Amino acid sequence: MKTITSIKELKELLAEARAAGKSIGLVPTMGALHEGHASLVRRSVSENDVTVVSIFLNPTQFNDKKDLERYPRTLEADCSLLEKYGAQIAFAPSVAEIYPEPDTRHFSYPPTDSVMEGARRPGHFNGVCQIVSKLFSYVEPDRAYFGEKDFQQIAVIRRLVADLGFKLQVVPCPVIREQDGLAMSSRNTLLTPDERAIAPQIYAALSASRDFARSHSVTETIQYVTARIDAVPGLCVEYFSIVDADTLADVRTWDAAPAIVGCITVYCGSKPIRLIDHIHY
Repeated sequence: MKTITSIKELKELLAEARAAGKSIGLVPTMGALHEGHASLVRRSVSENDVTVVSIFLNPTQFNDKKDLERYPRTLEADCSLLEKYGAQIAFAPSVAEIYPEPDTRHFSYPPTDSVMEGARRPGHFNGVCQIVSKLFSYVEPDRAYFGEKDFQQIAVIRRLVADLGFKLQVVPCPVIREQDGLAMSSRNTLLTPDERAIAPQIYAALSASRDFARSHSVTETIQYVTARIDAVPGLCVEYFSIVDADTLADVRTWDAAPAIVGCITVYCGSKPIRLIDHIHY
């Protein structure tokens, strides 16, 4: 595996692969890799001749500087894991390499980027679109792989791809969970043992809500999940929204859309750590 920090070198290497008729897969990450990332890399390796994994902690998608500062950074371990997973290229540029000058582009794809995370983290999805569009232009992948844990992000990226005309397939990959149900996340490493012990209650409530929803309304289901999680000392629901899986617009009835998903963000612990998850109904 080659570890590259230069955009120029990355483009040259991939131009050679493309000229040889090789397919290219891209797995964008912010590092602190775990088994969830591994599943994306393995999927890309199985479906492409060359897999590029970007490791870049993108500052423009953090509206909270403290959140950026405490985000785990494990580049050496990440590269070792990627070699084990079978990736051919790790792209680990500096912030100066990606943003030699401020990126002033503005992306807007309502309602997908204006609800839930978009409403509570101003500028977050604009930053996501900035970095993802840059990575797509550098790599020109045939396929790009994203974890469904970030369900809203995938919806936004699909809009970005259509808007900018990128010729690639966005490949969503299933959430990878710990044995106790907690969705794997780089942020989980920030949890204390006590916080880690209560965090699985988030998915437990979501799972139970499927049965609850069969005989209750959308509003009642939202209230049920919120109350159940808030009753756990150390957990506090920021929002739980039940939405159209395609547009992410709120739904009021269970027959309002062909596919419906519940998206949640929960604060865990005294710091607190912000955890996201979702459930399909």
